[in-house]
Amino acid sequence: QVQLVESGGGLVQAGGSLRLSCAASGEDATSYAMGWFRQSPTQEREFVAAISWRGYSFDYAESVKGRFTISRDNAKNTITLQMNSLKPADTAIYYCAAGANLLSRYSSEYKNWGQGTQVTVSS
Repeated sequence: QVQLVESGGGLVQAGGSLRLSCAASGEDATSYAMGWFRQSPTQEREFVAAISWRGYSFDYAESVKGRFTISRDNAKNTITLQMNSLKPADTAIYYCAAGANLLSRYSSEYKNWGQGTQVTVSS
């Protein structure tokens, strides 16, 4: 069983930056693709970014491409999401996900989920 704990959320003004982290623990915690998803009160959970287990391949939602950067440190069992040029539309609960065999945009491909961290961007 893999446990995921997110941190780094908060309140920021539009144009600002936040850095989310996800600490993974458990057997083979980082031997899979990992990703970030988000969900707001008015939207279904949506894909944000994903990274392959070795960290060589990436995928981003069009809405965040060029502004967000996903990275991982398997030695520390962590992934991060650097979010720049934040917009009010980025306001959501951000979830870390793990356990996908391949890089994927589909939440059903991920076996493990964190509890989420709130990101609020004010205009």
